[in-house]
Amino acid sequence: MASFTISSPSKSSSFLSSSLSSLFTPSSLSRKSFAFNISRSPICAPNSLKCELPQPVNYENGIPTIPVLNERILPKFVESNRMDKAVNRNGAKLKLFSGTSNPALSQEIAWYMGLELGKVSIKRFADGEIYVQLQESVRGCDVYLVQPTCPPANENLMELLIMIDACRRASAKNITAVIPYFGYARADRKTQGRESIAAKLVANLITEAGADRVLACDLHSGQSMGYFDIPVDHVYCQPVVLDYLASKKICSGDLVVVSPDVGGVARARSFAKKLSDAPLAIVDKRRHAHNVAEVMNLIGDVKGKVAVMVDDMIDTAGTIAKGAALLHQEGAREVYACCTHAVFRF
Repeated sequence: MASFTISSPSKSSSFLSSSLSSLFTPSSLSRKSFAFNISRSPICAPNSLKCELPQPVNYENGIPTIPVLNERILPKFVESNRMDKAVNRNGAKLKLFSGTSNPALSQEIAWYMGLELGKVSIKRFADGEIYVQLQESVRGCDVYLVQPTCPPANENLMELLIMIDACRRASAKNITAVIPYFGYARADRKTQGRESIAAKLVANLITEAGADRVLACDLHSGQSMGYFDIPVDHVYCQPVVLDYLASKKICSGDLVVVSPDVGGVARARSFAKKLSDAPLAIVDKRRHAHNVAEVMNLIGDVKGKVAVMVDDMIDTAGTIAKGAALLHQEGAREVYACCTHAVFRF
């Protein structure tokens, strides 16, 4: 590394003029001779300040030029300080916040990850409007907002949207909406004329609010992932339910998986393959109106077996109760009803 010397300003002008006159003589202005002087015998005046340059001295018209220090070429002590601060910032890049929908779940997630829940203030005005303010900085952080849109669905959904907006306006790097229960997911298609597809509308609201990613659990149908214009991570609760059933130590020959309706056959068949390829049964159900269903017949044999009924979501649990009663009438020894978030034993 080449070096360059700067004379101390405390010396007299006579010393500077004599030094310069001896340095820049016609015989020493050539590039070759000047380079030899710099590398072999640098001129060091008394009380001079020595600056280490990150690259050899450049010359323009025979005169050495000193590179300007910018963000790319910094002194070593400054660069090391910047790196230390960057490492410290990266150590706190992950932020986890909870809404008011299920704070116990959020607290358990934070405990499992070894984090502390972020501080956020969520209030309701007298007219019911929601107010959200983050109590800590999220600038440049990866923020995860845990907020199921379970009942009351409208309140929790609006709270999630406002939380996303608050994080976006606080300059968060990435915002992930963690929605274990995705409300309005059942309205994912048109079964009659002049119906709305509310699942698509909610997906648009979450996207426009500023979310960069969505993490959902056991959506009503896989097609709901296509309603989002942002990446969606779809996780399943099947491993948890399978571990629970395995703890019951049920013989594989005594198991039968039951679908509560014809539309859930694919889900029940996938579940049966994971239970030693258990046989399948189907409940013939008629739905006359919303939250009103009538169980008609059973297709399959459940006599003397443990029936595991697999459904996607439970609202009023009317279908599950009627289906369990029908299975017991058909001779089932025991009935387990499994959905996304719960397991019932009848």
